[in-house]
Amino acid sequence: MLPALNPDSANLTDVLSSSLQAIEGGSNRLGLPPVKHAVVLLVDGLGAHSLKARSGHARTLSSAFFKNSVIQSGFPTTTASAIASLTTGARAGQHGLVGYSALDTVNDRVLNQLSGWDARLDPAVWQRTSTIFERATARGHTAVAVGAARYRDSGFTRAVLRGAKYIAAGSLAERLRAAVAVAETSDAASLTYVYAPELDMAGHAHGWQSPQWTHALEALDAALAGVVGHLADDQGMLVTADHGMVDVPAHSHVLFDTAPELLIGVRHIAGEPRCIQLHLEPSLGADERSRVLDRWQVAEGHRSWVVSREDAITAGWFGEVNQDVAPRIGDIIVAARKAIAYYDSRSLNDHGRLMIGQHGSWSDDELRVPLLRFGSYAG
Repeated sequence: MLPALNPDSANLTDVLSSSLQAIEGGSNRLGLPPVKHAVVLLVDGLGAHSLKARSGHARTLSSAFFKNSVIQSGFPTTTASAIASLTTGARAGQHGLVGYSALDTVNDRVLNQLSGWDARLDPAVWQRTSTIFERATARGHTAVAVGAARYRDSGFTRAVLRGAKYIAAGSLAERLRAAVAVAETSDAASLTYVYAPELDMAGHAHGWQSPQWTHALEALDAALAGVVGHLADDQGMLVTADHGMVDVPAHSHVLFDTAPELLIGVRHIAGEPRCIQLHLEPSLGADERSRVLDRWQVAEGHRSWVVSREDAITAGWFGEVNQDVAPRIGDIIVAARKAIAYYDSRSLNDHGRLMIGQHGSWSDDELRVPLLRFGSYAG
């Protein structure tokens, strides 16, 4: 049986959309009370399991971490897809960012959807769905995104944050203060998004079980503690994450190119190490495609879900899939079930093989993220 999101549980598509409904005084999936000013802090890489395991190092976060404080990310559990789902309220099959890297069907290449944008692809076209910020501003609200200066003009920002006024700030504490201060400067109701990448960076480099990750968690908690007491009476804050992590040591890397038969018929490899997406040669017939799938299922089915694009779509992995988005999804998806990561050892200078913390697949450690309520939402 293939995994799928629990339709009875909230996921990232509900977070900003519910926040917009809250500043408009309407009912919403998360049951947020009406507020005038809403803030959403997205902590990259903060899984619910990891937070629970290190709760003693995060008193402010833990004070709001109850049994009902966990939601689902989405699939794949990766930043590009997850943040796009957060900021559009749509699953990957609609907004079109179907993985960390994906097939650029226009230029027949694999595109890194966080940092690989160039003049050949327009972010405003590739990301197909209007953002919640665009909807907010169209209704007369203030929409703000707060992040590091280096992200201000990136292709990914133009894809997923369009419609928001971008405020650049340095440290996380400065970013949070800038976000909370929107309530003081906006006469209109406001919706503010804040991005915190520091925890994810520590996790990738050292693993979430490392002292470095715990130190980054403590710094996050301290920055949050510095602002929650200064939220306005009509201001609510949510803290959530795009995904969690599993630690994958180097000895658990699967070098799929060492089995040359697995590469027969494969034109492009996209996705991420815990969820690779194989795009086959267009010239392959149906029988040849079936044989490629069979070879991967025999080789990797004991430790990964190995499914065709069609079966993944039927199982709802990407939500409802637009016909223009479907070709961006791999013909075959290999999503890790065990604590492994897939690499091609033929790739030179693959710095990704140095990563310890990984994500992208369906494990609870990757999929389940916190949803913590502060300010007017805490009641």
